[in-house]
This record gives sequence, structure tokens and C-alpha cells, in this order.
Amino acid sequence: MKLYPKVIPQIARDVVASLMQEGDVEVETLRIADAEMDMAAILKEYLANEERVNTATREALERRGYDHSKFNQVKREMADVRGFKMGDDGIDYIINQMIEFLLISRNVEEVYAEDHAMRRRIYQVFKKFLDVDEEIDREARARLKHLAEGTQAWDVEYMKTVEIIRRNRGLV
Repeated sequence: MKLYPKVIPQIARDVVASLMQEGDVEVETLRIADAEMDMAAILKEYLANEERVNTATREALERRGYDHSKFNQVKREMADVRGFKMGDDGIDYIINQMIEFLLISRNVEEVYAEDHAMRRRIYQVFKKFLDVDEEIDREARARLKHLAEGTQAWDVEYMKTVEIIRRNRGLV
């Protein structure tokens, strides 16, 4: 799961709009922006925690004398130690946080739907934004058909192309 900071406001907006449109929650018109900021705060806190885990991972790699190829393995260890959820578990964690916050927020008048119904709607919003990496990968590979995959030239061009696509889509 890759959560881009620039799409956080849009995810928060879409989550609140989707829940309101389906009648799952009631939010006063004047408080919609505040409810969106509440949802965005949950996402930003998740990113901040992920950055702390990444920092701890880099420090552990340096301490242990490992090269960067073991980053993901050590990151999983660091995440487990800190109780940080990653991947699909991370999405579930964020959605649970959002649902809990909807129930206690002063910006939400009433919650009508059951947790499982809201979880399903929020997940659909997330899916739309988190599948973007797969789309970027497909587009980059399509642009690089003239190079042999697995070569050093392909690796370099792939990274450049992915960065250009992300920038063009406003993700970075």
C-alpha cells in the first residue's frame, strides 16, 4: 500500500461524501470541511507513524551493517515491534480508526449505518486511490517496451518513467 500525501485531502473528501451520499452518516453542511479534516488527520498520522518505522529501519540497517536490500525484511520487524500495521492490515487499521472517529466526532451529527457497511464504502474509496501504483507500473512498462526488462538500462529508465508519471498525476 502506497499512500501519497498529496491525495490525502481527496481521500478524506471522498470518504465523507460517500458516507453522506449513502445515508450512513449525517454531517451539517457547515461541518463537512471539519469532518474531512478529521479523516485527513487519521491518514496523516498513519503516514507519520510509517515514517517513524522507516527511520527506525534505516537506523537498524546501519547498526547491523546490512545493505539496503534487506530494508523490507527489517521494516516488517520494526513494524511488528511497534505494533504498526502495513499493507492490507494497514488499510484495515486506518478504516477502523475512521469508523471509531466518526462515532465520537463532534463534527458528525449521527451515524446510521453499521460498521461493516461503512467499512465497505470506505474501502471502495481507498481502492480507487491505492490501485494507482499498479496503473503507474503498467503505464511505465508499456512505455519501456523498447528496452529489455531486467537490464540496468531498463531499471534506470523504469525509475525515471515512474517518477515522471507520478509527477504528471500530481502525486509527488
